Amino acid sequence: MKQIITLSLFLSIAFSGSVRAQSFDTYFVDQTMRVDFYHTGIKGQETISLDKVYEEGAWPGSRTHLLDPLNLGEYIVRVYDVASALPIYSRGYSTMFNEWQTTDEAAAGIYRTFHETVRFPFPKNKVQVTVSRRDKQMIFHEIFSTVIDPNAPTQVNREQRTHPFKSAKFIDNGPPQKRVDLVILPDGYTKADMEKFRSDVKHFTDVLFGTSPYKERKKDFNVWIIEFESRQSGIDKPDKNEWKENVLGTMYNTFGSARYVLTEENRALRDIASAVPYDAITILSSDNRYGGGGMYNQYLTCFTQTDRKGMEWQMDYVYVHELGHSFAGLGDEYYASQVSYVDFYSKGIEPWEPNLTALNDAATLKWKNLVEQGTPLPTPWDKAKFDSLEQARAKLDRLAPDYYEKREPLYRQSQELLKNAQYAGKVGAFEGAGYMSRGLYRPAVDCRMFSLSLTDFDPVCRAAIERMIDYYVQ
Repeated sequence: MKQIITLSLFLSIAFSGSVRAQSFDTYFVDQTMRVDFYHTGIKGQETISLDKVYEEGAWPGSRTHLLDPLNLGEYIVRVYDVASALPIYSRGYSTMFNEWQTTDEAAAGIYRTFHETVRFPFPKNKVQVTVSRRDKQMIFHEIFSTVIDPNAPTQVNREQRTHPFKSAKFIDNGPPQKRVDLVILPDGYTKADMEKFRSDVKHFTDVLFGTSPYKERKKDFNVWIIEFESRQSGIDKPDKNEWKENVLGTMYNTFGSARYVLTEENRALRDIASAVPYDAITILSSDNRYGGGGMYNQYLTCFTQTDRKGMEWQMDYVYVHELGHSFAGLGDEYYASQVSYVDFYSKGIEPWEPNLTALNDAATLKWKNLVEQGTPLPTPWDKAKFDSLEQARAKLDRLAPDYYEKREPLYRQSQELLKNAQYAGKVGAFEGAGYMSRGLYRPAVDCRMFSLSLTDFDPVCRAAIERMIDYYVQ
């Protein structure tokens, strides 16, 4: 069987057309299979072990795009029909584990375990589920495999959960299988905060669908909300020794970064989200420190309060920026901000993110079709001046009360520099991206994935978002 499955990897491209052409009903029933894992390791070493398999509600995803053509994500889950060895489902994704592996803690040999989930349509018959990861050359290698028999009563948890909280469809544009279903969850909202949560849902939904290309594609989305109460307002701030009893466990200081907000409570997150059909998860954190996070095909987090008048727009920036990561697989285009990653990208290797490039060959630039004739590659910009402003900003204490007053003149100068750049508004290859000052390039001098501003997505990012929407709805 192992030889047959391995051969199918080489033939998956040939098979993909025939699988799409066949009916969804050939291999699946209209339910969701959720597979939970434990992901353990250190830098350069990892092990995945099976936790549990669940049957959940109706499959919310596409019935036609079963094999992932996007080539995004650090990992890919592949599902094979055992009887025929045909690949019948695949999907790329990234994880908290692979981000953690690039930290000093992982490099020091300290083992950690993270809980993870993959989901796919519920198979009719026995399937082989594999997880593969990219190596430094971006080539996928299988690191986990298991066989699941959906008809074996001891393998699948079919418990019908009773969800003791309210859920509702906030925006209804059609059946889930033909729409992108976004679910919005609260964390750190007490019973007294629930009205604010509802107000926040409306605010951030308005922000999202006021931003292109989401604005033009609003009819392709459903938005769901689930209401549940935390015992205390706010989320954890370990660097301040502030700990809150909230439901989803979102916290600042992820990987030592004061503003990076993620959760390690994946099981609780997935149990709650399963109350509604969902393709993408948003977690609104009831806290006032600037912060958020987003991982491809996982979730995004965003803060929802600010004590600084006139700075409310930063929440809007974070929400849309982080959805760029979690929904469209976009990479961070900035390179000067503090992060805890070490060697996140390999020198000279083309990243999988659609808006980052190593520019190894200008003739094969992944977004070459959007570059106007005559635009030089690499594309010049006043990087030295920008870097000097960023270096001055980096010396400031981001958590100090007077941080924004001191940062304001530097921020204003950098924004003017980007606005007046020679190739502003043009697609090219601008050096400085993906946390690297040298060796990685971004498509535009400025973009929602680059600077802390409400600037538009550049054409490359916009195309990536639209392609993802099409993947779900076509």
